[in-house]
Amino acid sequence: MKKIIRIRNLDCAACAAELSEELAGVEGISEAAADFINQRVTLDYADDAALARAIDTISHFEEVEVVDASAPRKKERHLKEILSIALSAALFLPALILEILGKAEWVAFGLFLASALSAGWEVVWNVVLALPRAFRGGFHPSVFFDENLLMTIAAIGAFSILQPMEGAAVMLLYQIGEFLQDIAVGSSRGEIERLAALQSSSAIRIRGEAREEVSPDMLERGDLVLIRKGDKVPADVRITEGESSFDTKSLTGEAYLKEASAGAELLAGYVNAGNAVTAEVVRPASESAVQKILDMVENSSAKKAKPEKFITRFSRYYTPIVVLLAVFVAVIPPLFQNFDFAKWLVPAIEFLVISCPCALIISVPLTYFSGVGTLARHGVLTKGAVCLDELAKVKAAAFDKTGTLTEGKFSIAAHDGERVLALAAAVERNSSHPLAQAFAGVRTDLIAENVREIAGMGLSAEVNGKKIFVGSARLMEREGIFVPAAETSRLCVYVAEEGNFLGKVEIEDRVRPEAKEALTALKAAGISKIAVLTGDSEARARETLAGLPIDLISAGLLPEEKPARAEALKAEGPLLYVGDGVNDTPMMAASDVSVAMGGLGSDAAIETSDFVLAGDDLTNLPRALKGARKTKKIVTENIVFSVGVKVALMAVSLAATASGVFVLPIWAAVFGDVGVMLLAVLNSMRMRTKL
Repeated sequence: MKKIIRIRNLDCAACAAELSEELAGVEGISEAAADFINQRVTLDYADDAALARAIDTISHFEEVEVVDASAPRKKERHLKEILSIALSAALFLPALILEILGKAEWVAFGLFLASALSAGWEVVWNVVLALPRAFRGGFHPSVFFDENLLMTIAAIGAFSILQPMEGAAVMLLYQIGEFLQDIAVGSSRGEIERLAALQSSSAIRIRGEAREEVSPDMLERGDLVLIRKGDKVPADVRITEGESSFDTKSLTGEAYLKEASAGAELLAGYVNAGNAVTAEVVRPASESAVQKILDMVENSSAKKAKPEKFITRFSRYYTPIVVLLAVFVAVIPPLFQNFDFAKWLVPAIEFLVISCPCALIISVPLTYFSGVGTLARHGVLTKGAVCLDELAKVKAAAFDKTGTLTEGKFSIAAHDGERVLALAAAVERNSSHPLAQAFAGVRTDLIAENVREIAGMGLSAEVNGKKIFVGSARLMEREGIFVPAAETSRLCVYVAEEGNFLGKVEIEDRVRPEAKEALTALKAAGISKIAVLTGDSEARARETLAGLPIDLISAGLLPEEKPARAEALKAEGPLLYVGDGVNDTPMMAASDVSVAMGGLGSDAAIETSDFVLAGDDLTNLPRALKGARKTKKIVTENIVFSVGVKVALMAVSLAATASGVFVLPIWAAVFGDVGVMLLAVLNSMRMRTKL
């Protein structure tokens, strides 16, 4: 069984790794992941007793608290950290002045010690608390050799060799770095808060002549609601009366107002900017667009990219190894230099401080999280960091035609008589295919029974006891029904009764107005080949898509035939596929990255795709590609920068001590840890800028 537990006061990514390791050792817990950024723990547990043991472990981990999932998140005020840093700085400055003037050395020593304790008492206390946990059920190196222990050793070492300024600076700089890190991470975490704010807090439900204000959670499919000017749409609805303009920016990332009238669907989170309208709930709040956005973004951290997985494994073994190397530095060289252990104590301490991997284990997941949140603001929802990594690699793109490159809003342009139209409407109203929308407004008293869908071709049914076929020319051909050549480029739905051709209904569909801009932007972004895979005829597909920068059109394909074309396209490189998420499941599975158009109300779109375009806007696709590549670039920058600076400082410290030229100050080592970590975090925040 799985459970997500909301927590607070999990202070750092290293702490999250420690908590995850502890929980993995709890009896009955098969999998555990503590999420520092989202402040929650995901558990896979065997029974209620195991869950209770896990919750007890979480509650006794440092200052972590389990909180009610329904309770509003408390705003982080950082008052304790601010007071601690302010007091430490107030003690540090006069001590530094005395140190520079060379007066009252013991007074300066006492002030430096008080400064270190003011800033670092919690660090030392965490070391004490970690000791019993580190040896519970065996030895856990990553719990014992954490950043708190490294900083404590560095501070104590500095004071022991009569370098009190260095010892106080270690703790003060460390706390300042942690404070700034918390602010940066909290700012990124605020993206979730802003997404959560899309949800309406109330709705006006209409029951007969009565109107009552209720929670959106109480709304059921079919309920009527009143949406006034300024109101947020409380659930996914369809307008039944009135017309208005709606602000969709918060959900789709687009600044323009959407005009909507009777029959138009609105997503939860839109804001009414015009007249009051009455609407029918088509999906309750728990299944709404906003809720799916929140679920996708919050759960995205569960699917980690390869760099994240590597950093998690790396930090588990890295710190204990570094501690052993630091001991080696402190003990081995003095054996060959007249046993001068004091000389090598400082580089050993610096080795410990510099080597702390926090810059990596914080900045890498934070970058991915920021990337997911940024794409969500632009109306692109992703299932995880691993999807961003895959999207960054794509070189070829394939599109479905109907409902993807075209609007998918079908209308009847012509027909061969009222009976043909009535039969087609009676059968098509039983179909979930987008084409069936064209017949939604056709009135007919005919009732179709035993309706069966024939994949990629059409439908069969019985009307008044007679066998009816409604669908493509290919369906008619399969059934041995002669169809005269159509003298039109429009999409034709053919109707046959008892094996005899009755006529056709001509359907219109238009290319999306933004399609050319989106495909051109993909080409500019380095997509080498753009293909369209469609079940439509080649002539009709070419006429409909004329003017678009498309390299290849494969027409007349059944859904199961599309994956074979995908393999050929992969010769260009990793393949991106964009479809409606309903009939394109085989193709989505065959591609490297899949994107569903709209379909926030379609569970199939959510389940089968890696990304969902919330506002059906194709121009968000090149934005998503740009965002994925930017995320990958920043992750690489942080890894190279963090490792490079740390290795360089370690080399300088060891070389300087060995040569006797100078001794690298411990505060420089603290910069190698806290400073590098902070710079990496700030670099990660670049993901939140406009794409």
